[in-house]
Amino acid sequence: MITTEQIKELRELTGISVMQCKKALEEASGDKEKALLILRKKSGDIATKKGDRELGAGIIESYIHSNKSVGALVELSCETDFVARNEEFVVMARDIAMHITATNPQYLDETEITEDVRAKVIDMFKKEVEESDKPAEIKEKMMEGKLAGYFGERTLLAQAFVKNPDITIKQLIDGGVQKFGEKIAIARFSRFAVAK
Repeated sequence: MITTEQIKELRELTGISVMQCKKALEEASGDKEKALLILRKKSGDIATKKGDRELGAGIIESYIHSNKSVGALVELSCETDFVARNEEFVVMARDIAMHITATNPQYLDETEITEDVRAKVIDMFKKEVEESDKPAEIKEKMMEGKLAGYFGERTLLAQAFVKNPDITIKQLIDGGVQKFGEKIAIARFSRFAVAK
């Protein structure tokens, strides 16, 4: 039997509706960690379903580090002004701006990586992989792993969120889609640092 206290605790932790929290806890037989995983998986499914909706609103949020030498601006888009004015949405945008300040991503997602850049990175790892005494099939997997790691560190949506390394920025946004019931996307971002 799922208690009201368990539902309340999960809701406070995630900000997701009471019914979704209750269903996740029931599916997880009361295990909070399993329920969190279930909610995370469902947030990705929900985000996929809302993927073709129009973005008509949003906010621009900033984060400036305490030393005043580095900061970021992010434009976080959503469907309605109602969500754009929601304090939790603003906090999400600020957290993303802080993350950008900390990690300095070069790309929003994989689609921004050109073939020229990909070819240069392959050349960078080619010698190391070819010098390996592993079979060709393993070398291919090694190259895939190196490319995934290299671009994963430089692609905003693939990066582990600095405030919760258990989730990526994409999963953070998918969670927002689940919470607010609207499509959410990072339209653009820019990081600034004082030249040294």
